[in-house]
Amino acid sequence: MLEERKKMVEDLVARNYIKTEKVKKAMEKVPRENFVPPEHRMSAYLDQPLPIGEGQTISAPHMVAMMCEVLDLERGMKVLEVGTGCGYHAAVVAEIIGEEGKLYTIERIESLYKRAKEKLKDYKQVKVIHADGTEGWEEAAPYDRIYVTAAAPDVPEPLKRQLKVGGKLLIPVGRDRFYQDLLLVEKLSEDNFKTKNLGGVAFVPLIGKYGWRF
Repeated sequence: MLEERKKMVEDLVARNYIKTEKVKKAMEKVPRENFVPPEHRMSAYLDQPLPIGEGQTISAPHMVAMMCEVLDLERGMKVLEVGTGCGYHAAVVAEIIGEEGKLYTIERIESLYKRAKEKLKDYKQVKVIHADGTEGWEEAAPYDRIYVTAAAPDVPEPLKRQLKVGGKLLIPVGRDRFYQDLLLVEKLSEDNFKTKNLGGVAFVPLIGKYGWRF
């Protein structure tokens, strides 16, 4: 499915979702078909979310590209992902930060955690964790970048605490299940944050102590 992957990347470049060579190379390298359920394999390179089980989805490729661009990831960075899902987004980030980087990714649903851990086993810079992602991962903090792949009612305080000064946090926030705002939060000092609204998105709810409680 290499040709389909190349066409998807070319389309994302043409639509200006992919702006940098590092994001382009990462998305060219990661086989999205390996991360979706077998029954959706033939749809892997359509630019749309796909179900991955447990009521969860894999984000559309354009959203993965956009989030990677906005985060301005660099080689060697230490990154926290909240919401591993199938592991595709983590794989793209791992390609960008390189083997000298480190990605901690948290998944609360055990079946998805186990599946993602297997899918990501060849990425030595990735640690997959089964826990409540709304609490972050204190033991490896602070992080250069934090991003969340599910929508929260507010920005979880533990994530703001665990972000380095000068770091960036990207998270969908909103009270409607089907429409939220994608917020980019920059930490200017320990107690001072700058927030930019990047527009409307639609993500599954972020469940946990500092998220939604269903």
